[in-house]
Amino acid sequence: MASEQALGRQGVHEISALRLYLRALGRDWLTLIAVLFLLALFICMVAAPLLAPHDPLMQNLSGRRLPPFSTAMRRGQEMYHLLGTDELGRDILSRLMHGARVSMAVALTGVLASGLIGVVLGLVSGYYGGWLDDILMRTVDAFMALPSLLLALFLLALLGGGFLNLVLIFAILKWTVYARLTRSLTITYRDSEMVTAARAIGATDRRILFRHILPNLFAPLLVLATLEMAALIIAEASLSFLGLGIQPPQPTWGGMISRGRGYLSDAWWIVALPGFAILLTTLSLNILANWLRNVTDPVQSWRWLT
Repeated sequence: MASEQALGRQGVHEISALRLYLRALGRDWLTLIAVLFLLALFICMVAAPLLAPHDPLMQNLSGRRLPPFSTAMRRGQEMYHLLGTDELGRDILSRLMHGARVSMAVALTGVLASGLIGVVLGLVSGYYGGWLDDILMRTVDAFMALPSLLLALFLLALLGGGFLNLVLIFAILKWTVYARLTRSLTITYRDSEMVTAARAIGATDRRILFRHILPNLFAPLLVLATLEMAALIIAEASLSFLGLGIQPPQPTWGGMISRGRGYLSDAWWIVALPGFAILLTTLSLNILANWLRNVTDPVQSWRWLT
């Protein structure tokens, strides 16, 4: 009975906290716009085959480089292109929506893979210290001394492009930032009263790490993951622009910019629209990360949640 009451009180506190965060989000109109944009982008990512007005791979050579709000005839049918067409007559809006699937999927999977590796290694390194910590930190220093983009180009030249190879390379290159943050935070908690009390009652190291320390790292890790998503979207677009990322005919934002740059003088929308998509997505993620940092900071969260 007592445990049920405790669970009930915990549920009430979680609902109250959620309301505080939603109310704080509603008062910050800039972050609210960014969240709504990311939500719309997520819906487009999930439901792109249903929401896209046309097949993103369907070509119409008689309707090439049409400006936004244009119509074209294909096999006797009139087709409306809200954002125009590219150099092969393909609908840009449809390609942007399907390109969002690629960018968001690569970024999400890359963040999860690199975060999982970095958080586990950072927890172990910060908690146990000693020679294990020295080896891990020197490995982190070595990885961070290397130019990540050049290393990614080298690995992609060896492995080839594609979704899985991109995720693998991002996991290899990006785990270090999670490991450093997790290690530094773990060091601050490993000698706290909370951990000392857990040791006193016989809690195992694994339970202490994942039940007592890791939940306290959630907020800063969430902020870092949001920033890293923006970085991975730009990285994927850059690699696809260079022809080493996701390969055609799969539409990607970086690939659209790469293939449309030759038509910049007479069909600027082919390059500008995917460029704006990258800009708005990364800007929204950075705005969201800044808001998350503010509302989860113990020092200044009262300004946002009261």
